Amino acid sequence: MTSPILVAPESSSVSDLKLTRSLLDSAVFYGVFGLLLFGPLTFGATEPWSIFVLEFSAALLFIVWLMKQAMSSELRITGNPLFPPMLVFAGLIFAQLMFGRSAYRYATFSGSFLYCAYGMLCFLAAQCLRRGSQVKKLAVIVSVYGSAVALFALLQGLAPNGKLYWLREPRSGGWIYGPYVNHNHYAGLMEMLVPIPLVYCFTRYAHGERRIIAGTAAAIMASTVFLSGSRGGMLALAVEMALFATALMTRERRPKAALAGGVFLLVILSVLTWIGGGELTSRMTSIGTEARTELSGGMRLAIDRDGLRMFAKKPVLGWGLGVFPVVYPQFRSFYTNVVVNRAHDDYLQLLAEMGALGFATMLWFLVVLYRSSIKKLDNWAINISGAISLAALLGCAGILVHGFVDSNLQIPANAALFYVLCVLAASKPLTESRRHRRSHRTEMQETGALPEAV
Repeated sequence: MTSPILVAPESSSVSDLKLTRSLLDSAVFYGVFGLLLFGPLTFGATEPWSIFVLEFSAALLFIVWLMKQAMSSELRITGNPLFPPMLVFAGLIFAQLMFGRSAYRYATFSGSFLYCAYGMLCFLAAQCLRRGSQVKKLAVIVSVYGSAVALFALLQGLAPNGKLYWLREPRSGGWIYGPYVNHNHYAGLMEMLVPIPLVYCFTRYAHGERRIIAGTAAAIMASTVFLSGSRGGMLALAVEMALFATALMTRERRPKAALAGGVFLLVILSVLTWIGGGELTSRMTSIGTEARTELSGGMRLAIDRDGLRMFAKKPVLGWGLGVFPVVYPQFRSFYTNVVVNRAHDDYLQLLAEMGALGFATMLWFLVVLYRSSIKKLDNWAINISGAISLAALLGCAGILVHGFVDSNLQIPANAALFYVLCVLAASKPLTESRRHRRSHRTEMQETGALPEAV
């Protein structure tokens, strides 16, 4: 007579399924942010092959996310307040293509693929970034990455040979700095990266060596914005620092915070003086002369006037996404043998290409961004959701200021990073472990933000 055998109800298969889902989740998380950091290294993802890598990789990561969802018992989608204006903008691009409102259908069709990649990366970032521990990992990764790129730019600036990575000569010339042909676009990258280690340095999550490393990384990265010679970048970074100082004075009243801020400024000044004091001084003193030249009829002001005339011809839906370099020669009011492929003003180019409807959608996007983000800034120094919102919002503010005089949002790597930062700034509060929640509550009670339990 045989005795019955007890079998566990498919415990091993359930465990394997959970492990597979966890691996796919990690693949999407590291894939999305790895792709965002890969783009700047490929000259800003401005060449056909690097644009293809960006678009193909975004689609592949989206398929991986779908596979992970198929393995789950239910579809789980994390919403974001910025998704509605993003969908409306996509609808406007679709309308340009469907109703023949684009002056060059191929350019608009290609641009739509690029914006689809931006949208997928934003969507995936919102789905895979849910825990505070992930943010801390990202802060460390970005600090190491940003300081490495900045150190490379410094080294390249000390021993330049007119080639990217000392190997490749740009086809149309440029002002090389770091991995970018245009120094303004390098400054745009650093404007978005600097606030991440800087804010992290002033939170409760950074202690001892971590705080010193994060602060040093932020200082080196900020220094290269000035050393790049980008006047728009200098202005944007100054606005970011002013906004951060406001947040610091509003929320922080501890001597350590003031001391850390002083050390940060000291490191920046030391690097600037040591490496490029004289050249930097001459570049900064030329800001007033350059501004007077532009206001009295410089090339950028002429392009702005021509762009407004473009908008006046097609004010509702514009000429079509990505067609500015094709249409602009019809409206150019000055002679030049240089191809004008961008408006050097992100807002004006958006107005000319997408019309009043596209511009209004952009304003809606920005209003939702700031309304959703500012709500989470209370106690940012001891709250991970507030910290990531502040860091992302500062980076977005820098690009928005810089956008008045340059075209960072026409550079795929910079644009992708900007839109993902916007989504992170406006995202829902992240989940923290019980230990961190208890620590958070204790610190809020100590600072008077939460009453003591009776």
